[in-house]
Parts: sequence; structure tokens; C-alpha cells
Amino acid sequence: MLELRNVTKRFGDTLAVNEVSLSFPAGQMVGVVGRSGAGKSTLLRLINRLAGADQGRIIFGDLDVGTLQGKALRAWRARCAMIFQQFNLVNRLDVLTNVMIGRIGTAATLPVMFKRFPEADRVNAALALDRLDLLSQALQRADTLSGGQQQRVAIARALMQKPSVILADEPIASLDPRNARLVMDALRAINRQDKITVITNLHTLDAARAYCDRIIGMAHGRVVFDGTPAQMTRAVTQQIYGDDTDPAVDENLTSTMASIGSAIAADARQLEAAL
Repeated sequence: MLELRNVTKRFGDTLAVNEVSLSFPAGQMVGVVGRSGAGKSTLLRLINRLAGADQGRIIFGDLDVGTLQGKALRAWRARCAMIFQQFNLVNRLDVLTNVMIGRIGTAATLPVMFKRFPEADRVNAALALDRLDLLSQALQRADTLSGGQQQRVAIARALMQKPSVILADEPIASLDPRNARLVMDALRAINRQDKITVITNLHTLDAARAYCDRIIGMAHGRVVFDGTPAQMTRAVTQQIYGDDTDPAVDENLTSTMASIGSAIAADARQLEAAL
């Protein structure tokens, strides 16, 4: 059980997370929704300890996450894997090596720097890629893959950490609809098959309703809704997003912007190759 007890985080005069108390039973698939600046990303970073809470406690079983330092903190970050919107792969390295980097939290630093991984890690990385239908790309450079493929590599890397919890920060915000579906299908399969708790920030309510057992709505740093997809009424949506709900839930607008972004990125890669 993961618990947040009256957790608060400030950035200067901005109250990013405001006295949030939540509990996450093992094995749930949870979507966190809200407008930009609602505190969604900060919430995940507090759980992973990429940011420290100003007050309150984060508890996992008998572990007080907020007090961890050094080796114990690195072990927690391995156990609580993070997936980012921008993938955070090492572009010049091949896909298999990127996946094996997921072991860095529990492996000696020097061998990792020289890409010397145990055979067991190589086997497990290949199995993770096969599971995500990417084994045939194992020896390609990471930057030759599409955005959706790169995000699935990031998921495979997270699996190498043998996590109890996966935190996904806007994992499909920059992807086209097909790749977004593949990424969300992968996260749901991992949640169902491995019984790993998955907590993901999502830009659209449609994705949260389709994939999550539970939805948490945030506004101005506070939790304003915590319930099932069936309980997400129009009134609840307005409470989360205010009166201007269309841009926040418009799947077509999101897809169009993602397609434009993908086209720009492709043009940039072609220009870089030509230079």
C-alpha cells in the first residue's frame, strides 16, 4: 500500500500540491487528470522523490519515503519506476543497452559506464523488448525509432527495475492515436499481468476512462475527485477543469497537435542526417 498523508509542495509563492492525502492499494491502475498546472506532475515527482515534500509523509508499507537517503533512496527509485513524456533515452545507444540501463540503480556504476552487463540482464532486457513487440529493433540506435516505439522502450527499461510501482508522467501526450493506444495497452497489460501498481498522468479523460480502474482529479494542487470512471459526471468534469472543458478533453485536438509535432521532429531528423 502506497500512502500520501497531507503532502504539500511549494515552489516560491506557488502551492503546487496542497495537503494531498491518498492511498493506492497494490495492483491498481490509476489515472490522474486535471488542467496544466494542477499539480499532477509534481505529485508523481514527490512519490518518486525527484522532489521533496515541504510537509506531510509518503509511506510505502513500512517505508517512510521522505526520510530515505543515499543507497536507500536509489533503491526506492528503482522500486518506484518513472516513465517520462520525453522518453529520456540515450539516443546514441542501441535499444537493448537503453533497456539494460534500467539496472543502474542496483548495479555497480563502473561496469554500466562501459556497457558491461551480466548475461542475465541481457536476457531479461531481450524478454522485456519481446513482450513489447520490439525485439527486432534491439540493436538499432534509440533515435531511429518512432516516438511510440521509444516510449515502449522506456517501459521496458522500467520493467528492468523490477518495480512495485510504475509512475507515468503524461506518457502519451506527444504521441499519435495509434502509438498512444499501444503505449496504454502495454501499461494496462503490465498492470494486469504483473500486478504492478500503475499511476499515470493523462491529458484526456477519454484515455483515463478507457484504461484506469480509478481516476483522481486535481485542481489548484488539491484532489477534487477520487472515484471510478463511471462516477466522472459532467459536473465532476467541470469541477476539475472549470467551465472551459473542451480543450482538456478534445481527443481530436490532442491528436492533431501530436501529429504536427511528430512531423516537425521527423523533418529535424532528416535535416540533421543531411548536414
